[in-house]
Amino acid sequence: MTESVDEASAVTEEAARTAALEARIAELEASTREVVIRAELKAEALRAGMVDLDGLKLADTSTVTLDARGEVVGAAALMAGLRRAKPWLFGGGSSSSAAMVPAASGLRAKSATEMSFDEWQAGRRELIRKR
Repeated sequence: MTESVDEASAVTEEAARTAALEARIAELEASTREVVIRAELKAEALRAGMVDLDGLKLADTSTVTLDARGEVVGAAALMAGLRRAKPWLFGGGSSSSAAMVPAASGLRAKSATEMSFDEWQAGRRELIRKR
């Protein structure tokens, strides 16, 4: 009789341990999903031109979810809605054209024909001194 009581208590302990582990797994999955969604929202906010990422605290993220493949759904739509509702969170549009990076051109040495006589003499002295 004591064997059946011991077995029953062992089964009960294992069932309680299994339930606790399953609850912990569910908790970890939920926190992992939240971290992935938060990271994707930050990336989408930067792409949308958000000035300060603290503005994400004002967003209703309940519409953003993870799909079966682990990709975030609804982040771009949330940023578009947030841009319309709270435009001060995003960088202002510019009426001027975007600045272009100047073309890369190497430093070109001045040829002797472009120099004055004094510049040529100074350059010649510098070359002779270096030898």
